[in-house]
Amino acid sequence: MKAAGRPKTGDETPGSFYHGRIRVLQSRNGYRFSVDAPLLADFIRARPGDELLDLGTGCGIIPLLLSPKPFRTITAVEIQPGLAGLARRNVALNGLESRIEVVEADFRAYDPGRRFDIVFANPPYIRGKGGRLSDVEEKSIAKHEIKCDIFDIMRATRRLLEDDGRACFIYPERRRKDFLEAMNAEGLNLAAVRTVLPRDGASPNLFLAECGRRSAATKVLPPFILFSAEGRYTAEAEAVFAGRTAE
Repeated sequence: MKAAGRPKTGDETPGSFYHGRIRVLQSRNGYRFSVDAPLLADFIRARPGDELLDLGTGCGIIPLLLSPKPFRTITAVEIQPGLAGLARRNVALNGLESRIEVVEADFRAYDPGRRFDIVFANPPYIRGKGGRLSDVEEKSIAKHEIKCDIFDIMRATRRLLEDDGRACFIYPERRRKDFLEAMNAEGLNLAAVRTVLPRDGASPNLFLAECGRRSAATKVLPPFILFSAEGRYTAEAEAVFAGRTAE
């Protein structure tokens, strides 16, 4: 079946994060972010004066979740017009126009004439057009490597990252080998890694990674565990979803 066009403007559902401090609109029928967005936002270490770049911002959720942190600006690049427009409206909804700029562009060709202190991405997870494509094109592009792949992301990261900058990503554990291959191909070095486990003792399903141009020993951080044995969010997960990223 041919993928449907992008969802219409106005066909969104409202939501909030951090006890209502961050408000966000998501497409009712298009791409909707998941737990990986707040996990990546929590993982990113920003400093006052940092300029950040988001490769594929979607509805702008990660810049919004990062907004309580100390940084100068975030440039959020999005190739899909509908999502770029939604991201702009989410930025305006939260009064963040002076700190977050949404750019509708293909990051593979994006040339801002400068480099960034932090580059980050919550990228498409599924290799190529593998698996079942959604009937909604917006979802397929966000979830599958249709417009870009893991090597494109690493090439853009190396081109746009400052020499002493940091790049942060979240990927499924099954893509770790691909991630390391793409990272190494661009001469980037793994600085820190943290696995995400659904529960204690389970196999990891995601991993968070920080890399950069400089060579350093890799820090292996303690696993992030989402659920307790009773099926509730762990204390750390609750803290992240409540806005620990603002600390």
